[in-house]
Amino acid sequence: MCRLFGMSSAPARVRATFWLLDASDSLAAQSRREPDGTGLGTFTVDGDPRVEKQPLAAYADAAFATEARERHSATFVAHIRYASTGGLTDVNTHPFTQRGRIFAHNGVIQDLPKLDAELGPYRSLVRGDTDSERLFALITKHADACGDVTAGIATALRWVAAELPVLAANLVLTTADELWAVRYPDTHDLFVLQRAGDVGRHLEHASAAGTVRVRSGDLSDAPAVVIASERMDENPDWQPLAPGELLHVAADLTVTREVVVDHPPARPLTLADLDATAAASQSGR
Repeated sequence: MCRLFGMSSAPARVRATFWLLDASDSLAAQSRREPDGTGLGTFTVDGDPRVEKQPLAAYADAAFATEARERHSATFVAHIRYASTGGLTDVNTHPFTQRGRIFAHNGVIQDLPKLDAELGPYRSLVRGDTDSERLFALITKHADACGDVTAGIATALRWVAAELPVLAANLVLTTADELWAVRYPDTHDLFVLQRAGDVGRHLEHASAAGTVRVRSGDLSDAPAVVIASERMDENPDWQPLAPGELLHVAADLTVTREVVVDHPPARPLTLADLDATAAASQSGR
């Protein structure tokens, strides 16, 4: 299953060190379904998106994924890809950028020709073959139409839920100082941790699956909000997002949460509906 990680310390820019595959043997520690790509998205001091990503092929690119990389940003997105649609290429590897935003997704959405038709001219934003990048373009279309990212995400998600076969559409989207996350429907978990600014201990989170480890000394005395596919430490304050819930972290770190789709997809998918590759990407570790 793809791993999502998002973090905001806005308005403060902090240094954080990421290991996208945590240990030297983390690839071997996975099931036979090896990761297909890794990526990290941050923003420069000027607010420009910076995405570093690479498909993984037969361990050849393991050094990219396992090396420590320290980055300075107010928002962060990390993603471990297990491919469901699209080949193992750079353009199909998460995160993606559009309109100065960064996006990563975990799930499967089908009937891509119908989605392409709905995108219209926004199909030109899609460089690769994935359902994920198309979902991002649909969000961009609706955000452009209404001038609001939160409303754009909600409108896009409602259309997908009503019109397309859906296994899952969990996502994280960031700008230089804001973060959004969605869990839909209840297929995969997504958790949030609101970390206080006076804990007196550096942030260190690690995925139990051996993917994504992050450490930040700057966050020993600064608040942050963390989004992850699983609880990444023993802190009892991790909370699951509800199915259909959209979480927004504003530029002042204010968190708002709202269920924007309160029903299952009109055309729900199960693992049995997927081909072997897609099913493997969405199950287990």
